[in-house]
Amino acid sequence: MRLRQIKDADLKLRDYPQFVVFNPEKHQGRWSSLFPAPNPLHLEIGMGKGKFIIEQAMRHNDVNFIGCELSATITLKAARKVAAVNPPNLKLINCPAQDLEKIFAAGEITKIYLNFSDPWPKNRHEKRRLTSDYFLNAYWLLLASDGEIEFKTDNPEFYAYSLVQFNNHRFRFLEASLDLHNSGREDLIMTEYEERFAQNNQKIYYLKVKKWTSERE
Repeated sequence: MRLRQIKDADLKLRDYPQFVVFNPEKHQGRWSSLFPAPNPLHLEIGMGKGKFIIEQAMRHNDVNFIGCELSATITLKAARKVAAVNPPNLKLINCPAQDLEKIFAAGEITKIYLNFSDPWPKNRHEKRRLTSDYFLNAYWLLLASDGEIEFKTDNPEFYAYSLVQFNNHRFRFLEASLDLHNSGREDLIMTEYEERFAQNNQKIYYLKVKKWTSERE
């Protein structure tokens, strides 16, 4: 179903200055100063309406979270949800993922979440995939030395592609599942999409990888 755009969503985001960070590139290397405490920084790329990142922030007050979303309409919907619960450790940015290297400093991020990213199945669109060479090189730069990425998808082809990509870009596999919801984990936080997939008993593919900085690890 096509998303109904909210008129002037980019302007309406300014009603939420406590949570939405404008001109985020001005905070490169200084993101910890926007939060009450200089805790580890976790970033969700493509946060959707915010269910996952909001629940993460509510559960983990010892971590600072940033949700990144391209669509102003969807960011606005997320901002409204954030305002309803008012977590002090969560900020939102409305920008394309291609801008992240201008927004964060090298080593500034501890964990990245890639939840149900568009698989862009056509070969000519490979560069748009969030696990393409371009993006994995960017994540490598932005992640701390022990930084991690958590990846979820409902698309088996995208999962297989991403397995190869992570392996080729010096990431070490920590966890992998071909059916996450039947893996016995009790700490799962689901996105809006994921809840619908779960209701239909659709398999969720999962990876957790770590930046590989030494051959001895």
